[in-house]
Amino acid sequence: MRLGTGWRWTLAVVITLASAVWQRTSGPTYPARGRVTLAGQEVAMRLTRSHGGPGDQPVRVTVAAGEVTGEIAWRRFPTRDAWQVMPMTREADELVAALPHQPPAGKLEYQVRLRRGDATAQFPPRPAVTRFKGDVSPVVLIPHILAMFVGMLFSNRAGLEALTGGPAVRRHVWVTVVLIGLGGFLLGPAVQKAAFGAWWTGVPYGWDLTDNKTLIAGLGWAWAVWRMRGGRDARGAVVVAALATLVVFAIPHSVWGSEIDWDHPATPPLLGP
Repeated sequence: MRLGTGWRWTLAVVITLASAVWQRTSGPTYPARGRVTLAGQEVAMRLTRSHGGPGDQPVRVTVAAGEVTGEIAWRRFPTRDAWQVMPMTREADELVAALPHQPPAGKLEYQVRLRRGDATAQFPPRPAVTRFKGDVSPVVLIPHILAMFVGMLFSNRAGLEALTGGPAVRRHVWVTVVLIGLGGFLLGPAVQKAAFGAWWTGVPYGWDLTDNKTLIAGLGWAWAVWRMRGGRDARGAVVVAALATLVVFAIPHSVWGSEIDWDHPATPPLLGP
């Protein structure tokens, strides 16, 4: 199959953008969105499921009708703690409250309950789970995101170059290796340390899928580089490495992320679902 350079770049960009959007919007930290109907009035809901830095996590619901009141039911997750209920206060057209701050990797599950006269509504039907994390400096976070995103782009580009018989396979492979190494194995641990207090939470220390996805991609490209040694044509290995990287990074972000074991909160975060 023959594709010109322009088409290869276009296809690589499309694949990368689609993968990035899917990973972001399908992950457990993407805001819970929906609508509820309360006494004939439709209310749009958007509840955040991640909170970074100090302070409580704000919860805001826009509902103009002044007679609508609200409350939040919450508890630590995963536990069988009794549900705590706090009232929401009105600020102009919004009902607001704040979930109490938790240590990094601490999670809460919560649900907003609205009332208007005898009518009630709650959202989401199954409580949302939010995770707290430390403050990550943009000086580290932005280069990490850029390196991983551009690394994914060059990974896809290298795979297409190898698949379609392009002449620049080796160059794209080396750019991929440098970017994934920088973003995933240098800046990634720095982000993880700032957010959750641990440099690496994948194998052999835990099952954090974000770190383990990076590890699988890194091993795939290390294998491709090894196969290219001595100037060998390793197009098959490059295609496999690119496909493996695409597949593992299609797994939603933050699945099986750092999570406090509330039965032993003084121990390092439990890595798992």
